[in-house]
Amino acid sequence: MTLIEQYNLHNDFGKTIGMYFEIIEPGLVHYFLSIKQKHLATPLAAHGGVISSLMDGLLGVTALSVVEKENKIVSTIEFKINFLSPAFIHDDLQGIGKVEQKGNRLIVVSGDIFCVNRGNILIAKSIGTFNAYAAEKAGFKI
Repeated sequence: MTLIEQYNLHNDFGKTIGMYFEIIEPGLVHYFLSIKQKHLATPLAAHGGVISSLMDGLLGVTALSVVEKENKIVSTIEFKINFLSPAFIHDDLQGIGKVEQKGNRLIVVSGDIFCVNRGNILIAKSIGTFNAYAAEKAGFKI
């Protein structure tokens, strides 16, 4: 089982929220979430923490996609997010993550989240730094 498959199997948080992803190629990932009642902070709008969770997942899996063949996993060191538009109930969100720079241990990733059913309006932008380390340290089987 690949590290990506193991990540999917064990990512209970992502499953609970309803997030899922597609690796287009190493360093380019699309992440998806449909806003439901459970994601709302107001009668209509999603909580910023849900958007932040989607962004962290997007950036993290994008970083993971370029180190998994080295038997490495990643952890978030930091990320900055700009919320540009609210996400509303029934919005279908798509995040696009791209590796900007890969070193031996540090990976810088950018991400954008769009609402696809409202004309691809930009919901949030982000940039983050990730630490790559041996997957065994996180409990993954190689």
